[in-house]
Amino acid sequence: MLVEEIQTALSNEHSEAIYRMIREHHPADIALALEELEDEEVFKFVSFISDKALALILETQISEELQVKIVEAVPFARMLNVFTYMSQDDIVDILGNLSIWQRKQFLNMMKNRDSDDLEKLLAYDPDTAGGLMTTEFIALNENLTVYEAFETIRKIAPEKEVIETLFVVDAKTLLKGTVDIRDIFTKSDQQKLSEILNPNVISVTPTTDQEEVSLIVTKYNLSVVPVVNNKNRILGIITNDDIIHVINEEYTEDMYLMGGVDSEETLDSPVFESVKRRLPWLVINLFTAFLASSVINLFSDTISQMVALAAAMPIVAGMGGNAGTQTVTIVVRALALGEVDWGDWRGMLKEIGAGFANGLITGGVAAIALILMYGNIYLGVVIILAMIVDMVIAGIFGYFIPLAVKKFRGDPALVSTVFLTTATDVGGFFSFLGLATLFMPLLV
Repeated sequence: MLVEEIQTALSNEHSEAIYRMIREHHPADIALALEELEDEEVFKFVSFISDKALALILETQISEELQVKIVEAVPFARMLNVFTYMSQDDIVDILGNLSIWQRKQFLNMMKNRDSDDLEKLLAYDPDTAGGLMTTEFIALNENLTVYEAFETIRKIAPEKEVIETLFVVDAKTLLKGTVDIRDIFTKSDQQKLSEILNPNVISVTPTTDQEEVSLIVTKYNLSVVPVVNNKNRILGIITNDDIIHVINEEYTEDMYLMGGVDSEETLDSPVFESVKRRLPWLVINLFTAFLASSVINLFSDTISQMVALAAAMPIVAGMGGNAGTQTVTIVVRALALGEVDWGDWRGMLKEIGAGFANGLITGGVAAIALILMYGNIYLGVVIILAMIVDMVIAGIFGYFIPLAVKKFRGDPALVSTVFLTTATDVGGFFSFLGLATLFMPLLV
């Protein structure tokens, strides 16, 4: 195991073993191992490796907390050198997590051009296209010939993050199109870039939300996205590694929120911190549970006449809740991918149909079990009808709630399950006990 190998090498101060690990293992695997080490072990490991190796580790999906600890522990002069091996967008991510005075200290010690570029990037919200982009891209004038473009690329490519896609601009640096690096090798030397460029460029603005950027990349299968201002002047680019990070971040956030958990919480979070983050949603759930309980209380006389109802009614509410969760999951995903929007009711009709069919089938199975247990065929009829009603309710609310929350600019993953549970519990109890009241002469 890599963690144990690192610990053994550190305890023996075996630098050669650490060098071998750096050569043989991917930086992402090294970063994952460092997450499991004590702070002192991490700092000792960092002291053994080269600046370039440290830069590669910091550019992986290492946790922000550990990233900041490493940056603060490494001597200031060394960290400045580590930054020379890193792309601008990754440096911005690190600086954005530091305190203001630390950030200023780094910027003041950098070259004027580098610090100016980084300050511009730091001015953007980190969850927008401006916060994700890097200014390390290749932009070539449309009047250059293929040969001249090739010579330019040879000189500046080592300093840029992406060279597969070349951006073509006019004299005013307005984006005119793109040229694939392959074209530079296959087209005639004397052809101008304006003759071979692709004018159909999908771009975003600096204020575009990162989730929308990820949707655009997924929809158009892009490897890089240019960021332009309102005059179509290119400001920077967003690379696919940043998009992958965004997609992973958005998915993780939605998964946590659908469970009523803060995305910042981990297994290592202190008990008090976990309680503080979870308690608000549990309190909300408590109030919704009282609402469902009040519905049961309305039919207390009905339940007292037939005890079997108390054992059967959780079946209806539970199945409705599960069916609703399935619908919510599908709709939230569709919203995230831009596949559904407010006013599209075809999906809801489909969910109503699915709810009816599933309610009929599962209700039939439950009816057979209850008839065998209590010997009353009408109890089976009641649970079939109640199951159909509650699953249709689950389909309607499971589809409608995320769309409504999104319409009012909320996060569908955050509140959908809370409202859905209330709807299916109340609907399930009310439909089952209401039908039982109507059929009571036949049940007792």
